[in-house]
Amino acid sequence: MKMKKVLSLALVGAMVFSFAACGSKKEEKKEDAASDKLIVGTEAGFAPYEYMKGDEVVGIDMDIAKAIADELGKELEIKNMDFDGALLAVQQGKVDFVAAGVSVNPEREEVMDFSHDYVNSTEVVVVNKENPAVSSVEDLNDKVIAVQQGNIADIWVSKEENCKAKEVKRYTKFAQAAEDLKNGKVDCIVMDQLPAEELVAANTELSMLDGTLFEDKYAIAVKKGNTELLDEINKVIDKLIEEGKIDEFTANHAQSN
Repeated sequence: MKMKKVLSLALVGAMVFSFAACGSKKEEKKEDAASDKLIVGTEAGFAPYEYMKGDEVVGIDMDIAKAIADELGKELEIKNMDFDGALLAVQQGKVDFVAAGVSVNPEREEVMDFSHDYVNSTEVVVVNKENPAVSSVEDLNDKVIAVQQGNIADIWVSKEENCKAKEVKRYTKFAQAAEDLKNGKVDCIVMDQLPAEELVAANTELSMLDGTLFEDKYAIAVKKGNTELLDEINKVIDKLIEEGKIDEFTANHAQSN
């Protein structure tokens, strides 16, 4: 009887070990699958940097993201979300990096790390063509200003030393801001020049004022302290700039969108 009990215990132990090993292998497979992917967070309402083409998210930033994934030998996974949500996701490690026309400022540098700059952007003012409530880029005081929530224009117009807005209305999509501008619910939109040109081209009731409000630069954001990925991203960005690829991406998307 004792021998049978010993054998039974040995059999149970072997089964437990077998199940544990199977579970371990499944976990390893999951980890391997995850490690084969590089996840980018973006907000696909900022053409030509990121926008929808059918069911696909495309744009200058997505071309850069694909080049990064290719260099690392990984499959690119795109997560489309609100701009603020993308920045929070990278801080929490839910995405590997954010490519969404992200401007660098001291507040953001405290909670995430940034790549080398890859775009010099110019911020402009879009108005209602037939009934402009704003006459020049210096005429923003006491105006209802539309911006994309959380982006650099939002931060800039919210500071009284830059302008004393009557109200800053924050949108997740520029298309929503454009409709409110056409309907007189806001006086203007402050945004980057290239997306502004795309917005005006798609909405003939709108126009862009002459002049520059301020200039900015875009970079890719990673989780604070993720120097390994950041170094790889910088290598790719430097190479793309040197080979003129980012200018090529910009020309392609400006023409096709």
